[in-house]
Amino acid sequence: MLRKLAAMTGAWLLTVMIASPATSADQWPRKPITLMHGFGAGGNADTISRLVAAGLAEKLGATVTVDAKPGAGGNLASELVSRAAPDGHTLILLTGGHAVSGALYKGLRFDPVQAFSFVSLIGTFPFVVATRADSPITDLSSLIAAAKAAPGKLTFSSVGFGSTQHLVGELLSLSAGIKLTHVPYRGGMQPLTDLLGGNIDLIVDTITVTRQGINGGTLRGLGVTSAEPWPALPTVPSIGTRIPGFEVISWIGIAAPAGTPAPVIARLNETLRALVEDAAFQQKLDDLGVRAKASSPAEMRDFVAGEITRWNGVIDRAGLSRID
Repeated sequence: MLRKLAAMTGAWLLTVMIASPATSADQWPRKPITLMHGFGAGGNADTISRLVAAGLAEKLGATVTVDAKPGAGGNLASELVSRAAPDGHTLILLTGGHAVSGALYKGLRFDPVQAFSFVSLIGTFPFVVATRADSPITDLSSLIAAAKAAPGKLTFSSVGFGSTQHLVGELLSLSAGIKLTHVPYRGGMQPLTDLLGGNIDLIVDTITVTRQGINGGTLRGLGVTSAEPWPALPTVPSIGTRIPGFEVISWIGIAAPAGTPAPVIARLNETLRALVEDAAFQQKLDDLGVRAKASSPAEMRDFVAGEITRWNGVIDRAGLSRID
């Protein structure tokens, strides 16, 4: 009798173990989903987070709210999500700055790869180097000449120390043989406000932030970091035309805390793929200068790990000190 009971119990446990993953996906989401990001209001990450949240809410039939936690180049939000319950109800929109931080910071309180269950890439995009329309700097050649005449005098913005924008400015300095001074912000529109107010000389930011000013005549686009001119800003030359080989393409993607059940990640990936393939969503990304691109969870994980390796090389060549 006891043997029979034990056998029945074992079979029941096996059934539960087999059935529970499917059940976890079937029952998810059980409550509102929070999509976090680590940058200021109005910037690229904030704008795209809201598009993704609206798309997920529609496709999942759930409430999805955006929670911005700006600070430390996005690392504050990443740390919070890495410690959140791995139940699929807390997600994060990661940017290329996540990989930069993984290379630059020695003392991160989370592992940039191991602490997350990656879901899917959303898209890729370049950055723009721009100045005020009334600036004496009219193109990349005059920028380089001015910087060589007064090393360190010209300032450029980023959305935080260790952000991709920061590293783009450092890579530009390294590649052109000049010295620019970095001025970090917490993201959002403050860099643009300070540029127009004459407090900084250059802005390094996304097309989301810069295109309206460039098209409206208040900003002068000096270069995009893609190898070729980007369709959303066809009149702005690629930096590579002046500095051969210069190219930086950044990315955005969605992740969850490590340990999130695989069936939930699979359903999230399926939903995000459907969203990225939606023509209306693609057009909205195009309007922001972002090229839609989805991936599998494994592809995103490998991509992020590879980006960390790539930025490690840039940091070494630029002679930047890594942060404890």
